[in-house]
Amino acid sequence: MTEGTVIFEPAVSLETLATLSEGHIAYVKQIRSEDVPGLFPQAPQIAPGLKLFALHAADGTPIMLTDSREAAIANAWSNELETVSVH
Repeated sequence: MTEGTVIFEPAVSLETLATLSEGHIAYVKQIRSEDVPGLFPQAPQIAPGLKLFALHAADGTPIMLTDSREAAIANAWSNELETVSVH
């Protein structure tokens, strides 16, 4: 058995991520209702302790807020955005 070479790729910068697919990539992130004012300052006050889902553009810009992951993905599709998983 031979040993392989491991190559570490650098993390993708926000600038690079923002230019991927010319603005057609988005991701869904689970958030708590306590995080809403920081991401969506125009949103009405929401009770604390709720699990919500935010749709974000590839550069991290928040697009929309909903109470289900499926609704966030459906909104992305209706706006011709490809959703990707990020970890």
